[in-house]
Amino acid sequence: MNIRENVPISKLTTMRLGGNARYVVEINELSDIPEAYKFAAERKLPTFILGGGANTIGRDEGFFGVILLNKLKGIDVISETSDEVVVRAMGGEAWDDLVNFCSERGYSGIETMSKIPGTVGAAPVQNIGAYGQDISQVLESVEAFDRQTHELVVIGKEDMNMSYRSTIFNTGKDAGRYFIVAVTLILENDASLEPPFYNSLQKYLDENHITDYSPMSIRRAVAEIRADKLPDPEKEASSGSFFKNIYLTKEQEVEAKNNNLKIWEKPDGKKMINSGYLIEGAGLKGAELYGMKVSDKAALVLINKSAKSYSDLDRARTEIQKKVQEKYGFLLEQEPVEIQSGEK
Repeated sequence: MNIRENVPISKLTTMRLGGNARYVVEINELSDIPEAYKFAAERKLPTFILGGGANTIGRDEGFFGVILLNKLKGIDVISETSDEVVVRAMGGEAWDDLVNFCSERGYSGIETMSKIPGTVGAAPVQNIGAYGQDISQVLESVEAFDRQTHELVVIGKEDMNMSYRSTIFNTGKDAGRYFIVAVTLILENDASLEPPFYNSLQKYLDENHITDYSPMSIRRAVAEIRADKLPDPEKEASSGSFFKNIYLTKEQEVEAKNNNLKIWEKPDGKKMINSGYLIEGAGLKGAELYGMKVSDKAALVLINKSAKSYSDLDRARTEIQKKVQEKYGFLLEQEPVEIQSGEK
């Protein structure tokens, strides 16, 4: 178990903001998990679980506690038939490495989630999704360390209360209770998706005359789309999509139609408005506010161009929310989670 002291959170998160964490513990073996929680308990310190830091914001005051970095590695095919395959991946694997592993073998179900930054362990926490797929469609279960019972448990998808960017792992009384050790997915074997696809993906396929809908072909297409629209967190400080899209109630849907707003319908029939569409409509696409830039390619994304503190981000976020709410009546909700100080 590798323990470091006074580590800048800005070095652990892709937005590159945040003060120091009192301790950072790297979890490389299963046996490290109870030892890490014991280490924190002996010092009466709070804990925070972190993967790749792609959906997490550090604050200026840092974290007076113990950050647990999930570094557990391994991807295995548990079973395979002509129709389906069961894949188990450890929580510290990069999510995109898992997508590549599956796509190059012809396993279908997560290929449109290519190039989403972060780890496998973080994927079910946030219920990630992109271009018409989300992890809830293929997730069977997770293996996790329960910090209350100090036992390894298996949690089935039906017990995760999965909804848009929300699960028991990040919402409600059990948020932060589980350290995700491994994820098991059930994917289609030797299968291809069928059109029509998510709008921007379909447009790309049509414009490039692509009729190969195999997992690897779709993965390549999604990778190209994302590379054109979204900043590479290795090159530009960003947390990807910064605001959640807005899922409409019946009343909101009627009001949105009356105001001639563009409404998207999901495969499950739910109606939503893209928050980037509202930000662009409010005249903020490409705007730079307090060192934070609204991407000129995808207005849903904030890029840290020169912000040095969380307060800069806070002011930029507040101004964006205010202008969108004044024009459209919707209050945008931040997607990345924040590491609170941990001080009592």
